[in-house]
Amino acid sequence: MPKPSATKLSGFSGKLTTWQLTAGSAAFGLVIAAGAVAAAGPWDSSGQRTAERDRAASQEAWGGADHAGRTPGSAPEAAPSAPSVLAGLGAPAGVAPAPTDSALAEVLDPLLRDPALGPERSAVVLDAASGKKLYGKGGGDGLTPASTIKIATAVAALSAVGPDHRIATKTVLEPDSSDVVLVGGGDPTLTARKDGRYTDTAASLRTLAEDTARSLKSRDIDEIKLSYDTSLYSGPPQHPIGPNENITPVSALMADEGRLDDSSSGPAPRAADPAAEAAKKFAGFLADKGIKTKPASKSAPESDPTPSKASDRAESLAKVESPPLSALVERMLTHSDNDIAEALARQAAVAAKEPVSFDGAGKAVRAALDKQGLPLSGAKFADGSGLDRADRVSAELLAALLDHAADPGRPELRSVVTGLPVAGFTGTLVDRYPKDSPGTGVVRAKTGTLTGVNSLAGTVVDADGRLLLFAFMTTGTTDPQSAQKALDHMASTVANCGCR
Repeated sequence: MPKPSATKLSGFSGKLTTWQLTAGSAAFGLVIAAGAVAAAGPWDSSGQRTAERDRAASQEAWGGADHAGRTPGSAPEAAPSAPSVLAGLGAPAGVAPAPTDSALAEVLDPLLRDPALGPERSAVVLDAASGKKLYGKGGGDGLTPASTIKIATAVAALSAVGPDHRIATKTVLEPDSSDVVLVGGGDPTLTARKDGRYTDTAASLRTLAEDTARSLKSRDIDEIKLSYDTSLYSGPPQHPIGPNENITPVSALMADEGRLDDSSSGPAPRAADPAAEAAKKFAGFLADKGIKTKPASKSAPESDPTPSKASDRAESLAKVESPPLSALVERMLTHSDNDIAEALARQAAVAAKEPVSFDGAGKAVRAALDKQGLPLSGAKFADGSGLDRADRVSAELLAALLDHAADPGRPELRSVVTGLPVAGFTGTLVDRYPKDSPGTGVVRAKTGTLTGVNSLAGTVVDADGRLLLFAFMTTGTTDPQSAQKALDHMASTVANCGCR
């Protein structure tokens, strides 16, 4: 059964106006809204990001909801979101025409030949309504995807464990003892902070300590031997790229992604042993609640927690849970978060009963995608984040993943598309599209960048209101800024094109 198309946006020509920007953004939500599960994040019922809507309203001096006269320079009111059916545009859903293959080729072929894109480049454009390929050059070639592989990681994890799955961090008490074990479940967003970005939704190490202390006191225990369990994960914790500010050693237990500053995304100094650091903070929070920690042994000079493995007979004390997986997927894609990506790949490994390691996660991701009949020829999943240059995916696979995620018949995958950065507004695309670009607000895409590698894959509403899916990949680039601009130009050209 064909998927519904976005509603036609009539009268489009040239640069997007505020109204076209707002309506075009809402048209994206129309395609995925039917039967979709609610995804965490600032999204209204049409699938439009509310922050984007408000900024769209204020991009022009006289735009937004304020159609009457007002003092020049004063801020306009935010425009209300367009209805999900976009009835005000005067056309029912499903009538927006799709571009033709020849017309798309006419505008994209010259752009794909830009020398800035390096010696290897591939491109695929699909129609979201029908899944039909509208454009393809080298689409089946396996290239290094960089962070666009996170789209595959997200689809695999959501397919394996579901969008409502939450990752638990817990404490247990060993029988006939005062031995407490802090057990990591693989939640990199567990936070030890009092406040800051995401602390209102993340699982709290402080809350876990408070609940654990209460449970211990109910058993008349006020002094414990504390250890921590990271045995859920196996294999080397260090990513093959080595110590790097873009990723913490991968562990089943960490707080705030092992960051040693106050950041919540992007590069940052990282803990060499994130599990030990998290456990040490946890011991401090327990002390604040009146629970003392004694040394692990008589010869131990300090009372710092030590590694261990909780026994099957241990009694549960307390637990906290991450936001739902759908919210973790959105955060991962918006900020290109490598720590969350590796954690999600390992959730797929747990579900598949594979070793919970880089190798096992790669096998689990591939198996989850293979079950959905996705084109995996030449694909290799060496990690979940795309930092490993051994990764290989094709533009055809990336576009097919997006097609699955935008399908109303697969609501469990919705957060893959709602989490994509919005051109000119959010995440890794916040500074890449000027406000007068035809792609601003209507291109939503995952970026991928390594030295010599640039990629872009996502969705775009074209000039007629048709939702299209695209994947552009390059290898061997020598000027990353020029390569990014060339890729952005390609996506903006599709946004500005009726192409019939």
